[in-house]
Amino acid sequence: MNPSLAIKTSGLTKIFGNNIAVDNLSLEIRQGELFGLVGPDGAGKSTIMRLLATIMEPTSGEAMVAGHSIIKEKERIKEKIGYMSQQFGLYEDLTVMENIIFYADIYEVPKSERPHKIERLLGFSNLTPFKGRLAGKLSGGMKQKLGLACALINTPEILFLDEPTNGVDPVSRRDFWRILYDILGEGATIFVSTAYLDEAERCTRIGLVHRGKLLAVDDPMAIRKSLGHFMIEIWTDDSRKALDIAKTLSGVKSANSYGDRLHIEITNRGFLEGILTTLENNAVTVRDSREILPSLEDIFISMIEDRESGENFQSE
Repeated sequence: MNPSLAIKTSGLTKIFGNNIAVDNLSLEIRQGELFGLVGPDGAGKSTIMRLLATIMEPTSGEAMVAGHSIIKEKERIKEKIGYMSQQFGLYEDLTVMENIIFYADIYEVPKSERPHKIERLLGFSNLTPFKGRLAGKLSGGMKQKLGLACALINTPEILFLDEPTNGVDPVSRRDFWRILYDILGEGATIFVSTAYLDEAERCTRIGLVHRGKLLAVDDPMAIRKSLGHFMIEIWTDDSRKALDIAKTLSGVKSANSYGDRLHIEITNRGFLEGILTTLENNAVTVRDSREILPSLEDIFISMIEDRESGENFQSE
């Protein structure tokens, strides 16, 4: 394994009955990067995370984490990682401080190192004023920050975070990402899964995953530039009607609605004028239009539609 790699998977596969949760995953993550695994619920993100954290065994394939095999060297890996699941195991009848000490015991952190580590973790997570509060009395955002502090008590080389901001308010999400950048600046590798595409933009690189398969891996801007067609944004007075019309037009590869805006993928810039004319002829007022760089959501939807149309073609 290349020493500059924190994680390397080769044909990693996990099957539950007739369901392929992770499908032949081959991926490399460099040391010191913040890698985002992005996909909707049921895409396989949590299963990938659990395989790499040695919580479950693969059906086939292999992965190296911090230089060790997830199959043969589980205990060595556990010494070098921190893992925070979607439902992190905080004890609500223990205080903030008691939870952190409990995880320090689990990770066998030397008692001589604890005071400094705990003080620092409480400080950068802004939990110092609440160290005596029961975990069950914390807000959702504060619980997530406490979970992160517990996962960091052993100073891991690699930090696995499974949808850490799911259901958290926007302010707490922002604070959480600020903490992640602080951790990243100290040399850790962070592997985070998320369904929030705006969060994906914050990552060094991202992997788009759907039905257990990796669709693309690159930095967010490179993926946004990878569409191969043109994306136009149109503001209308009736986006639902405009969407229905746009989907029937020649040259339109895909169309999606975002409130009063439409994002329309076209194969040639020359189609824009015809689209605008058709909408106006069908009593849809177009307030404005412009060519835009596709969002990650646009790219993801386009990739999924391409894959599903290809699968449908093969099955016919």
